[in-house]
Amino acid sequence: MKSISIPETLKKLNEIFTENGFEAYLVGGAVRDVLLGKDASDWDITTNAKPEDIIRIFHKVIPTGIKHGTVTIHFMGKEIEATTFRSESGYSDGRHPDSVKFDATLEDDLSRRDFTMNAIAASLTDGKLIDPFDGQKDIKSKIIRTVGKAKDRFLEDGLRPIRAIRFSSQLNFDIDGGTYDAIKQREVQEKIKSISMERFRDELEKILHSKEPSTALRRMEETGILKAFIPELSECRGCSQSDIRSYHVFDVLDHNLYACDGAPQDNLPVRLSALFHDIGKVKAKSIEKVEHPAGSGNFVDIIHFYRHELFSSELARTILTRLKFSNAMIEHVSHLVENHMFHFEENWTDAAIRRFIVKVGEEYLDDLHDLRLADMYGKYRRKPEPGSDGIRNLLRLKERVDEIRSKETALSLKDLAVNGNDLIKAGIPAGKRLGSILSELFQCVLDDPEMNDREKLLKVAKKLSEKK
Repeated sequence: MKSISIPETLKKLNEIFTENGFEAYLVGGAVRDVLLGKDASDWDITTNAKPEDIIRIFHKVIPTGIKHGTVTIHFMGKEIEATTFRSESGYSDGRHPDSVKFDATLEDDLSRRDFTMNAIAASLTDGKLIDPFDGQKDIKSKIIRTVGKAKDRFLEDGLRPIRAIRFSSQLNFDIDGGTYDAIKQREVQEKIKSISMERFRDELEKILHSKEPSTALRRMEETGILKAFIPELSECRGCSQSDIRSYHVFDVLDHNLYACDGAPQDNLPVRLSALFHDIGKVKAKSIEKVEHPAGSGNFVDIIHFYRHELFSSELARTILTRLKFSNAMIEHVSHLVENHMFHFEENWTDAAIRRFIVKVGEEYLDDLHDLRLADMYGKYRRKPEPGSDGIRNLLRLKERVDEIRSKETALSLKDLAVNGNDLIKAGIPAGKRLGSILSELFQCVLDDPEMNDREKLLKVAKKLSEKK
């Protein structure tokens, strides 16, 4: 392909550049995505106009990275990042160039980019492609290859190897052999370890939003990146779960990775929960020797992981804190992991269902349901059969939960027909005992929703207070 279609907004933007004697080109991911037949809504352009020129000729320009020649143009309702043609040298901090020169050509500018597929420019005048590093060929072959020597590119910025792995998962591309081998080199490994946790986290999030995160996560394991940033997960390799009961066919690491694949692609908390839901099994594992069920006199090993969900929740909290996730995300994920080992039975009473809802939290029920489905997927790397016992059991629990949620019943303290002020007015002293009485009233209502009546609860509260 020698040219691509340029959107009208960019054509109008280009008119302003050309009227003022400048050239402008669409570059990077937008060009790559168009060549892949995808919509490209985020536009980056490169130009021979310097930042001060861009500020002069456009009405609204934000100097987002002016030191490195980058500004953001607000134009026709779009935010368009524009960077002056530049050449770079020296990357002592492992991320930013020590020296930036703005007397470069377009080819110089493209030569500083990370991968050939991202080093293609399209003229905003006619859409003509400038592709000095055969990026189109690599896109067609579905290959990720660095511009120039892989080791040099990776030593400039330790995030680039992780970006290569992330792109391989997002685009379903292979990584060129020489490029992949360079990631494993000692100097590159040290450079990777120097990046901030926030930058790693951002790439991890993008990986988890890809169709099959296990592709990238396995490559991160192979290249040592997983061990550097999430050693607790890499330690799950080789932790066998398979015994005579045939509950699992994969070790703990692969089970976690495939469970992550099985979680909803657009739900980050559930994907994180699936990734870490069994990470505590390494610590919880125990082996019991029992007589073979066939009664042959032989003994076999039975593997147990008692309370692994608690260990997993604790480790998930530790990992997410280290990776600088928000407190809300940490709480959400650790709570799902801690509660993923529920065991519903058909004989559960309505009171038991209500207690389950209260224990889990109404706001977590749908995510916990999806996490259980992901866990099932991770056992054999396929969706469980619709008529299987596990699916029937999960669907029946969901039906029972929906029935309870559809009724006007108290599922939290705020739903009680009385509150602390009501108890104080009834003569019950404020203090810790009052809080305990409210909790006991709530348990009473969970057992019998008919008790959620002001007069009934006040009567019970007074008896509890007198008993104390």
